[in-house]
Amino acid sequence: MSARRDTNAGGGWLGLYVLGYLVFLYLPVLLIPLFSFNNSIQAAFPLQGFTLDWYRTLYGNPALSGALANSLVIGVVAASGATLCGITVSYMDLYGRSPLAATISAIARLPILIPGVIVGISLLILVNLIGLGPSRVSIVLGHILVALPTTVVVMRSRFAAIPKTIREAALDLGASDWTTFRRVML
Repeated sequence: MSARRDTNAGGGWLGLYVLGYLVFLYLPVLLIPLFSFNNSIQAAFPLQGFTLDWYRTLYGNPALSGALANSLVIGVVAASGATLCGITVSYMDLYGRSPLAATISAIARLPILIPGVIVGISLLILVNLIGLGPSRVSIVLGHILVALPTTVVVMRSRFAAIPKTIREAALDLGASDWTTFRRVML
């Protein structure tokens, strides 16, 4: 009986290794906000004093404020667009009667399989060919393209989790497809 070895003896060492790895990886990232309040120009210990001057400088710079505003606008528009497109594609994939439904869903999920560099270069070439150039519209379209596969996968799984009898009951009670989608499924 005493000759039997514990098969999970290495689990403690593995947990300690993973904890050390995570501390090594994320501790510098967690220290950045602390150094942003430091009075010294160097990010080093000991801290010289507390100041908000760096934030005043940041928000007083019109180029950085404009970049922040652009990022927020592009992010909100791209997230909204990806959500609307993802909901539409995933609903059509599950409940669509068109023979193209599965094909469109597969095309929408395709960018998740292609490396990001290839997608980015392809999008840049396409945008330049159609004459759109580097603009906010092209950036929003690129972000939607990158976010669409994740949105489709998540929304498809959520729609699949809804019992089919709920949708069928709404249709049996006289609701149109659009009303069922808008008032029951969403």
